[in-house]
Amino acid sequence: MKKKKDVALIIVGVVCIVLLLVSSWYSITFNDSRLVVPMNFSEYTFCMKDLPMICSVSLFCLYILYLSILLVKGIIKKNQNQSLNQCIQKINPKLKKKAAAIIIAGIVCIVLLFVSSWYSITFNESRLVVPMNFSEYTFCMKDLPMICSVSLLCLYIFYLCVLLIKGIIKNNKSQFSNQYTRKINPKLGYLGFLGLIGFLGFWSYGIDKTIFPFIFFMFFGFFGFFYEGKMSGTLMDEMYKENKLKASAKANKISLGIIFLSLIILGQGRIMVNLDFTLIAFVIVVALAIALEIFLNQYLLYRYDHSEQIEESEE
Repeated sequence: MKKKKDVALIIVGVVCIVLLLVSSWYSITFNDSRLVVPMNFSEYTFCMKDLPMICSVSLFCLYILYLSILLVKGIIKKNQNQSLNQCIQKINPKLKKKAAAIIIAGIVCIVLLFVSSWYSITFNESRLVVPMNFSEYTFCMKDLPMICSVSLLCLYIFYLCVLLIKGIIKNNKSQFSNQYTRKINPKLGYLGFLGLIGFLGFWSYGIDKTIFPFIFFMFFGFFGFFYEGKMSGTLMDEMYKENKLKASAKANKISLGIIFLSLIILGQGRIMVNLDFTLIAFVIVVALAIALEIFLNQYLLYRYDHSEQIEESEE
């Protein structure tokens, strides 16, 4: 039953993304790109051609919400043996206050961004909200709310990145004292479906030559969480560390080999019709190579570890 449920979730996710892509294509082709490119919602009027886009976005949001609920339920179920008092005692009060402050600051930044966007759309002709030619831009006082809110949000994201890097460094230092692998819910592997967003790059390039969505192909590497989750709480003995190094070396070798071959082939500049297509192909190959490395690190480690366990049980 559990496998059937997982397969059903994957199929539903793929269907939601396909419907979103099809409705986006329909809107771009037959509906003047309404609800796809930025628009002034203060003057928005509903028409029947908007229905496919509204339905597909709503279905996709419901799917993401359902996945989030499943993730939270899995975490709660995994920790249900621990009492609430024990959990509270283990958490440092200072860390709780800091986490609450970070969350509140993020909510404030998002609210300020929405308010300043509404102000710009309503009273400032949507300046700095819809795409504009910055080579002809001249500052006016009405732009100040939007500039401040975007600057605050960028500073907040930068601060989160600094915290993330500090946390990674701290975790790497504490790995020497830890004897077991970290506990991760295998359902985090569903984040790999975010890689499908990369296909949006094909139509975004057709609209305004934007190739940024292709970077999302890297998220396919998150499918490796399936295997990392299965190895949660594994004893990190000498055999495990050896297998980890072997898996990492092989994954790096394959990934670098793909990038090296793409440099040789695409670097000639004669394979594609023009340089734009060459750049797109190179970005896609590099993003997929990085995703493959992230995935193989976990998959090969899982395979090496379990193949040796089977050999030991047979002996």
